[in-house]
Amino acid sequence: MPSASAVGSAPVAGDLPTADLLTHGQAALEWIASYLDHPERVSVLSQVVPGEIREMLPASPPERGEPLGDILRDFEARIVPGITHWNHPGFFGYFATSSSVPGIIGELLVSALDVKAMLWRTSPAATELEQVTTDWLRQMLGLPGGWFGFLNDTASISSMLALAAAREAKPELDIRARGMAGRSDLPRLRVYTSRHAHSSIDKAALALGIGLDNVVHVEVDEAFRMRSDALVAAIADDNARGYLPLACVATVGTTSTTSIDPVPAIAEICRRESIWLHVDGAYGGVAAICPEMREILAGVEYADSLVVNPHKWLFTPFDCSAFFTTQPGVLERAFSLVHEYLVTPERESVVDFMNYGVQLGRRFRALKLWMVIRGFGTTGLAGRIRAHCELAREFADWVRADPEWEVVAPVPFSLVCFRYAPPGVHEEAINEMNVRILANVNATGEVFLSHTKLDGRYVLRVAVGNIRTEKRHVRRAWELLKAASRG
Repeated sequence: MPSASAVGSAPVAGDLPTADLLTHGQAALEWIASYLDHPERVSVLSQVVPGEIREMLPASPPERGEPLGDILRDFEARIVPGITHWNHPGFFGYFATSSSVPGIIGELLVSALDVKAMLWRTSPAATELEQVTTDWLRQMLGLPGGWFGFLNDTASISSMLALAAAREAKPELDIRARGMAGRSDLPRLRVYTSRHAHSSIDKAALALGIGLDNVVHVEVDEAFRMRSDALVAAIADDNARGYLPLACVATVGTTSTTSIDPVPAIAEICRRESIWLHVDGAYGGVAAICPEMREILAGVEYADSLVVNPHKWLFTPFDCSAFFTTQPGVLERAFSLVHEYLVTPERESVVDFMNYGVQLGRRFRALKLWMVIRGFGTTGLAGRIRAHCELAREFADWVRADPEWEVVAPVPFSLVCFRYAPPGVHEEAINEMNVRILANVNATGEVFLSHTKLDGRYVLRVAVGNIRTEKRHVRRAWELLKAASRG
C-alpha cells in the first residue's frame, strides 16, 4: 500500500506554504488591479449559454492537489466568461453596485482572520468594531442617538428580523413559546406595504408563517408612493374584520422606481394604531449622508426599525446590510437562545450579536465597512453619491429632450425609468419595441440594463451606482439605446 505522502504532491497535513500565498496572492492582486483599471476588456453581461460553464468544468473533484497557478489560469479561462460583471462601470441593471479598493482589502483581511462574530468573546474587536461602525453610519445618516445597529448579510434578512420583532412587540400573542400553528386564539396578523415594495417583505411573511394572504399591498399615487389614505382604509377594514394590524413597511427607494413613501404620515398612522414601522432604505437610505438629501429620511426617527445596505451604494463588497432599531430589547426577546456552551462570564456587560437574529455564526462584516468609511471619508462618500445622482438627472434630460422617448417616473436618486414611446404607436407594440431594444443593447456587452413594469407598461431602467462609472459610460448607454431603437 503506498504511503500517504505518495498519494499526492502536497503534504497530508497542514496548509499550503505561505510562500504560495505570497506568489499567487500577488498574481491575484495584479489580476484584480488590471480588472478594475480595464473593465472594458470583458462583456458586462455574460454571453455564455446555459450549461456552457458547467461543461468546461470536470464532473469529479481532483484526487490530488493542483498548482495554484493552474487554478488561477482556469479562473480566467473558465469562470470569468460566465460572470456578469456587477463591478463594471457599464453595469446599469437592477441597482448598480460596486466594491472599492479599501473594501476589497478589508474582505481579504476578513477571509484571513476567519472570525465568527457571534459572541463578544469569540472576537472582542469584531463586536466592538461593529458597534462603532454602525454608530458611525447612524451619525452619517443623521439619525438621532438611541438607535441600536448591527450588520446582516442582506436587507431580506434585516426586514425579516423587523417583522419578527413586530410580533414579539405584542407579548400577549406568546408566539415565541407557542408558535402560530393550530391556535384558534390567534387573530390573523396583517402586514402593510406598498405595491412597489421589495419582494423580501412577502418572503419574510412566508418564512415567519404570517402568509402571503396577510401581506396587504397598499395602493400608490401617480409617483408610485404609498398612499397614506389607502393605508388608513386598509387598517380600518382589517380592524373591522377582527384582524390584528401588526407591522407596516415604508420604503425609501422602491425597487422598481426608487420612489419615497411618505414616511412622516405613515409613522403617525402607525403610532396611532400601535403598529411596528419598519423602513426599507436598503438602496436609497444611504443617500442621506449627503446633507442636501437628508430629508429623504424625514420621519424615520419615529420608526421602530430601519435597514440600509452599504453593499448597494456605499462601495462595500457584498454582503453588508445595516439594521437599526430603537427597540433592541424586543428583538433580543424574539431570538435570544443561549445554551450552556455559549454562556460566558462577561455576558451581562457586553453585546453578543448572536442574540439579535437567526444566525449563530456571523461574518466580520464591520471590518470592510470601517475601512471603506475611513478610506473615503464622509465627504468623499457623499461626493460620489451626489455625482451618481447628477449623472442620472443628466441621462433623464437626454431622454426628455428626444420626442420618441419618455421618462415614466420621478428621479429622486440615481435611477431613471424610461422607455421608447414614439407617438401614434399602440401600447402593445411599444412594449414589444422596448423588449427588443433591451435585448439588443445588452447583447453588445458594453452595458447592461434591466427592466420593470409600471401600470402594464414595459419600462427600461438605468441605475447609476458603480464607483467607476463616468459620464462617458452613461453617454454610451444612451447612444446604444438610440441605435437599438432604429434597428
